[in-house]
Amino acid sequence: MQYFVVMIDYGRRGREAVVDPEITRREVVSRVASGEYQNISFIHEIVEGSAEDVTEAILTEAALPQVPPEDVDIQAIRLDHARDLRKHEQT
Repeated sequence: MQYFVVMIDYGRRGREAVVDPEITRREVVSRVASGEYQNISFIHEIVEGSAEDVTEAILTEAALPQVPPEDVDIQAIRLDHARDLRKHEQT
């Protein structure tokens, strides 16, 4: 059996361990990336009774790629926005 333990630190209010055998690694990464899991103390992967600290690996996987400002196409963004407005306008 394999599962993940995500320890969340709430400061003076205490800590909470999120343990759900149904959650996969991909789901843990997704929840970290979305911000559902914040203030993470550690993430342990439990496999057949042995624990491994995978905090750094999960946080690295969940990091959003940094897009340099010069790579952002402002004109394309405006055209997409105009198209969305036309799509939702009343006829």
